[in-house]
Amino acid sequence: MALAHTDKPHATGPVRKEQKDWGIAGDAKAVRRTIDVGMGDDMRFRPDRIEVRQGETVRFRVRNRGKLMHEFVIGTKKELDEHAALMLKHPDMEHDEPYMAHVAPGKASEIVWLFNRAGEFDFACLIAGHYQAGMVGRLVVVAAASK
Repeated sequence: MALAHTDKPHATGPVRKEQKDWGIAGDAKAVRRTIDVGMGDDMRFRPDRIEVRQGETVRFRVRNRGKLMHEFVIGTKKELDEHAALMLKHPDMEHDEPYMAHVAPGKASEIVWLFNRAGEFDFACLIAGHYQAGMVGRLVVVAAASK
């Protein structure tokens, strides 16, 4: 079930594990680190740069400190650009992926993600106008040391 960008809770069914350029949905039992991310109506994330290691499963605890709906979406710049453009045309577009957290004002949400590919990726709020206002951050996945 997909939900629009509202403060309605998401379905609690099984997470769809689909390999993306930036990784795959992780298993909560594999989490060794939780990263707190704040977002607010100044259209900024704190922190706005996050570094993880390839092979690491991370829990992002995303808190909305603002009065507007915000979201945290992980992806490549190209995919985020395309999705942001769609959101401008269809602000009520429904979607619910394991690399997205829609967070109502004053609330928090979590994403558990396995970074199984090294590289530089982004995270952003794709709600119409927020991405365009600069609500983006950088995610650096450092390659695992070769043996």
